Amino acid sequence: MFNRIMGYFGLQEEEEIYEEIEEPEQEERREDRKRRQSGNVVSLHSQKNVKLVLFEPRTYEEAQEIADHLRNRKPVVVNLQRMRKEQAVRMVDFLSGTVYAVNGNIQKLGHDIFLCTPDNVEVHGTITDMVKDDVDRA
Repeated sequence: MFNRIMGYFGLQEEEEIYEEIEEPEQEERREDRKRRQSGNVVSLHSQKNVKLVLFEPRTYEEAQEIADHLRNRKPVVVNLQRMRKEQAVRMVDFLSGTVYAVNGNIQKLGHDIFLCTPDNVEVHGTITDMVKDDVDRA
């Protein structure tokens, strides 16, 4: 309080204000520390284990459940051998659209067995149809 009164009458000495001038290197280091503290640094091992879902639908109504797994970024192997032919064709059409929507991929693994993957799963290689190979060899 005394300092305020003295300041009002001009009897107090003025305080000198110093500004720190930072060099560019110091600014960069400070920004790096802020980035690390704010959580912008991502670990390369942050991806959890990807689970592969196996599905053996019996009716077309189960297509939505398979699509939900793809939307949740889980790869799905679909075995359509227990479905009627016309429903299996509809299922493949529906899954092809779903895979397209999630920027994924669909591949045939065998007779009526398909691998549907979202964009976070990469598949290398191909599996050829054994029936086709047998015809080519004859």
